[in-house]
Amino acid sequence: MSARSIASGTISFGLVSIPVKLFSASQSSAAISFNLLHGKCGSRLKQQYICPRDDNAIVPREEMVKGYEFAKDRYVTFTPEELKALEEKSTQQIEIAEFVPSEKIDPVYFDKPYYLGPEKGADRAYRLLAEAMRRSGRTALARYAARGKQYLVQIRPLPEGGLVMQTLLYADEVRPFSEVEFEKGEVKEQELALAKQIIDQISTDEFKPEKFEDDVRKRVEAQIQRKVEGQEIQIEPEKPQTQIIDLMDALKASLAAKGLAPQKQPEADAEERKPAKRAPRQERAGKSKASK
Repeated sequence: MSARSIASGTISFGLVSIPVKLFSASQSSAAISFNLLHGKCGSRLKQQYICPRDDNAIVPREEMVKGYEFAKDRYVTFTPEELKALEEKSTQQIEIAEFVPSEKIDPVYFDKPYYLGPEKGADRAYRLLAEAMRRSGRTALARYAARGKQYLVQIRPLPEGGLVMQTLLYADEVRPFSEVEFEKGEVKEQELALAKQIIDQISTDEFKPEKFEDDVRKRVEAQIQRKVEGQEIQIEPEKPQTQIIDLMDALKASLAAKGLAPQKQPEADAEERKPAKRAPRQERAGKSKASK
């Protein structure tokens, strides 16, 4: 089944314009949601807004206005026309500002991905841009105006030959890691060797997302089906977790769980095989004279 485009746009860089179609790269959310019901009769509850200053009176939607809090409990209100005037004009233009090396964009800035496909008659220019970026090892940073907002986006080539547009977070939307408490220190070589051994044992050369499934969602769905069929949910007692405080013990236990033994370190073995240091010749000679 062919994907259905959700919007259209035009990639522009220099004097080149490439009409494209946007497709959502993600499937509809498979998250399981539960509704709030009235425990007495089982009816689904409806949400209402109340005004705490007006004796908790229920406020209908037609009496609601939007406001911005500029100080504690102080607001300025806006009419629908004023809010519309504040919105960014949706030009659907994807204006490339610069090209950067692909690896220079930290994934922490990634937001939502969209596939880009060429509009009719734009295939040649579309292929040219994708191939040029692939060979240069660079991706494009662009501005995209849609739905009343301006987005920072990355356009990058896919191995299949197409393009993907990734909306990015702005710098002030990303919290700096410096806010995270992190104590720097030395790493012990023995511990590092064991950690690297664990990494080597479970390493692969390719990312294959089809290998992974949402086991929790499958388990919840199975339990929901039991309830639908009139059965009780199977509640398993929690298993006590063994706490391993020592880091070396934890690393060794991780290897033992996979039936592996820690590898001996060549550096350590070489150190053990080294002969004891002999005293300098003059010192040995002095000792022999003294013994006479």
